[in-house]
Amino acid sequence: MGTNVLKSELAGRWYTDHPQQLSREIRAYLDSVHPEPVKELIALLLPHAGYRYSGRVAAHGIKLLEGRTYPRVIVIGPSHQVALLDCVSIPDVSHIETPLGLIALDTQAISNLWKNEGFGAHPYAHESEHSVQIELPFLQEALGNDFKLIPIVCGQLTAKSARSIGNQLVPLLDTETLLVVSSDFTHYGRSFDYVPFEDHIKENIESLDMGAFRLIEQKKLSDFLTYIQNTGATICGRSPIAVLLSMLAEDAHIKLLNYDTSGNLTGDWSQCVSYLSAAVSGHWKTGNDAAPEPEFQSLELSAEDKCQLLQWARYKIASRFAGRAAEPELEVSAAMKATMGAFVTIHKQGQLRGCIGEIFPRRPLIEAVSEHAVNAAFHDPRFPELREAELPEIDLEISALTPPYPVGSYEEIVIGQHGMVLSKLGHSAVFLPQVAVEQGWDLETTLSHLAVKAGLSSNDWKSDCQFHVFEAVVFGELD
Repeated sequence: MGTNVLKSELAGRWYTDHPQQLSREIRAYLDSVHPEPVKELIALLLPHAGYRYSGRVAAHGIKLLEGRTYPRVIVIGPSHQVALLDCVSIPDVSHIETPLGLIALDTQAISNLWKNEGFGAHPYAHESEHSVQIELPFLQEALGNDFKLIPIVCGQLTAKSARSIGNQLVPLLDTETLLVVSSDFTHYGRSFDYVPFEDHIKENIESLDMGAFRLIEQKKLSDFLTYIQNTGATICGRSPIAVLLSMLAEDAHIKLLNYDTSGNLTGDWSQCVSYLSAAVSGHWKTGNDAAPEPEFQSLELSAEDKCQLLQWARYKIASRFAGRAAEPELEVSAAMKATMGAFVTIHKQGQLRGCIGEIFPRRPLIEAVSEHAVNAAFHDPRFPELREAELPEIDLEISALTPPYPVGSYEEIVIGQHGMVLSKLGHSAVFLPQVAVEQGWDLETTLSHLAVKAGLSSNDWKSDCQFHVFEAVVFGELD
């Protein structure tokens, strides 16, 4: 690991860049709260908005650290800027700098973590990511600058991969280590593409958040992730929370400290974010005793299911243009509600016009198709937004995916059968099963293109890579 400093970009934007003013601001938050003491404190769940919004909520947790000493602090927060495929990233730096000074990283522990599958060092994941860095000045105010830090930016994880990441972190969680999990709760409003209700907004948001917290409190990892899928709750740190839950022993206790929303501060309930702080006490698991991940239950899509999914995808795109589409009547089958990954691909006169999706199953297939039809049409960064005049010229294709699983070598990948995910040092990329066939590529050519897509050199697939494969049911309007 090189000797270099990552300077936080949050100063002057998320909080003041003046050291004395920042210290006074944080001290004012801490002095304004009086949480009950917590014995055997092992972790905190904290929000990560700008301090004027969530500072007082965070202070309820940070206040518990005063008078305590932690030689090491692990902070894990979600990635908002960079798509990390079923992995986490720790920056390859020696220190992180905030206006309150330098914090040294635990470089020895980090080097050991990098040896494990799912851990990498993706520099772009840390440059402007606030979820971890927003916690640091609060920690510095309470603990000083003597602790060593392990800052982890977390990608979207399945329950299985959350347990895998947790299993690698558990050996570090001794009595001298504090874990901080960074997450905001519900993001409500049209700018967040989440408006599940339009009446009694304040009460409904709190009910939604407390429903999620009850499952966190009960340490029910799978139920918590299922709740997210079923409600669509926009809890950005759901994967870091899942890692936390995977590591807790039976006697661990999670206590709600404070809850608030930006709506209470601004009076604007048309767009608001929720904040929650909680304290975790007790013990961590010992050994690799995580419960096995339940097997994925695949349901076969009928011809009618496929037809309805394609009609729905086209409707979601066309409805963005005023007066262009009448909502089709759907009979949503059990297979359409099955939890699956999905991609939506748009072609125009035989040429790719957009393709976006999600690999890991986390919600019903119909919901994944709904979102990614719109994303493929209007948010694929490789193409301009689809124009209304193009609607008659495009055809849609849907790929419903089986869950990815790791393979020991690229030699196990079968062209035409397997979709593939390549991961290396925080870089990752994916090809659907049909890509290699459509391009006429053999395996080595496919992997060379995949490595380049991941931001690596064309030969980087030959060493130190992790590969996942999956299969797909592919159907399109031209069928």
